[in-house]
Amino acid sequence: MATRLEDLELPEVDLFGLDRREARSTLKELRGDHWLIKNTFAHAVTRYEDVVAILRDRRWHSALAYMPQTTLPEADRPARIGSILTMEGPNHSRLRRLAAPAFTPKAADRLRPFMREVINGLVDTFAATGRCEFVEDVCEPYPIPIICELLGAPKQDWKLFSNWATDIFRIFNNDIANDSAKIVAAGTELEAYVRALIAERRDASRDDLLSDFIAAEEDGDRMSTDELVMMTEAVLMAGTDTTRNQLACSVALFSEQPDQWALLADQPELAARAVEESMRVLGAVSGTARVASEDIEYRDVIFPAGTIVATSLGAANYDEAVFDDPFTFDITREPSSSPQMTFGSGIHFCMGANLARAELQEALPLLARRMPDLSTYATIEWKSANIGIWGPAKLPLAFTPSQ
Repeated sequence: MATRLEDLELPEVDLFGLDRREARSTLKELRGDHWLIKNTFAHAVTRYEDVVAILRDRRWHSALAYMPQTTLPEADRPARIGSILTMEGPNHSRLRRLAAPAFTPKAADRLRPFMREVINGLVDTFAATGRCEFVEDVCEPYPIPIICELLGAPKQDWKLFSNWATDIFRIFNNDIANDSAKIVAAGTELEAYVRALIAERRDASRDDLLSDFIAAEEDGDRMSTDELVMMTEAVLMAGTDTTRNQLACSVALFSEQPDQWALLADQPELAARAVEESMRVLGAVSGTARVASEDIEYRDVIFPAGTIVATSLGAANYDEAVFDDPFTFDITREPSSSPQMTFGSGIHFCMGANLARAELQEALPLLARRMPDLSTYATIEWKSANIGIWGPAKLPLAFTPSQ
């Protein structure tokens, strides 16, 4: 017989303020006896099979619509259609189907030479010194040129995109009172730019993502201009901060494992495994939240409509029932039939996963070759553990210099 959630006696754990690794260790201790725990603001699941089950159940809706962006003053909220990141139901499925051909591995592969060019250019600026502040020197500037190349935006506009992304991401700084003007201004300027770019591509298509979006059709159905704007903005936002933070997380992890770094330099063919393993061990996105759209019964527990459940992607990545010796970082680990969970699962699985994988697969082996004998010359400064997309704030690296 099913039990209502509020009638259960569950362990309560305050994970906020804990280092991500401390949190995972705490969850590991609890997971053996409990599949469901109470967290500060929600209930949480930590076992791989439960995380996957909830993310794949369409009755559980994305909680992003309830996140800080809704706290913008009413007068400042732009009048536009919702983001695909928060959509549910038939319209979400429709847009995913229309956009999917633009996000295939083949589509990402055509940008790989440019990715190598960007990374090499960034490393050239400090290779001879043997030192860098990796977040500022590499992670921050790396994704923007690639997103701009993907969209077909010219090089002279890269700085504009970087500034817009920085200001729009202020929405997650928990300082809306001071940041709302910059957030709204950046969103308005970006929308005007994208609309002009769409008009250009309708007149003359090119080999870029925006042209692919415009051409996408299914049984006579195409994206509207508003939908094209929304999808383009989603690509910029989803493809910038996540890549920046994941690259920093991955390299920070390698800085603690010099043998793995040297192995990657010697065997660049391990790049794909290195990306999956570093995302499993230290993912930039450690969890995502879902809201029950109706009363949902799962594992003999009734979750009332409106219940928020946090799915711990980070904890799932350390589930001993799925990954052998999960606390060991090993880039030679055989690929698993159960993928690492940092990209999520279900209908909100990261649409840009192929692009993100390509960016990391090109960057990591090249960095390992050009930055040998990697170490930190000062303590790594980490961002607050409470934010959604996480990583080093500062990553001071030393290595053997080269010409």
